[in-house]
Amino acid sequence: MSELRVASRYAKSLLDLAEERGELEVVKQDMDLFSKTLNENRELRLLLRNPIVKHDKKLAILQAVFGGKVSALTEKFFSIVTQHNRESALEFIGSEFLTQYNLLRGMQAAEVTTATPLTAELREHLRQVVRQQSGLANVTLTEKVDASLIGGFVLRIGDRLIDDSVSYRLRKLRNEFSKNPYQPQL
Repeated sequence: MSELRVASRYAKSLLDLAEERGELEVVKQDMDLFSKTLNENRELRLLLRNPIVKHDKKLAILQAVFGGKVSALTEKFFSIVTQHNRESALEFIGSEFLTQYNLLRGMQAAEVTTATPLTAELREHLRQVVRQQSGLANVTLTEKVDASLIGGFVLRIGDRLIDDSVSYRLRKLRNEFSKNPYQPQL
């Protein structure tokens, strides 16, 4: 079974259990911390994927890093995942939990990258595009500025990407010209 499918199932189980126990917001904060820590620490991600390191050692490291910082439910969840030899899926479980949490709450997170900071009017227009694409009313828009885009925007909604940047159009044009067999006669 693929790591993403495993991650989706574990994330759904954690979400359902946390909701049932009334600890959903606490577990969400735990998973925010967990995802942030994994994103910032390459060594921890590599350790969790390493098949040579024993499962009890990985659990001990997770407890040392997150012990006292996360809820008892999240600590027990880490224990269950390591008992079932699924530590390599943990990095995906964190992000999948957050995705499923947002869907449960009717929220859609999107990331927009532009060459210059967004105006209020354009920001609202992009939120409307995200609402249309996702069908969800609540939209959280994360903004980034990347001058190399030259102009336009790149919008990421979940696993979908809308690239309407000038740099993308120039790359497409360059590829079209490179395919052109026309050779001028001198």
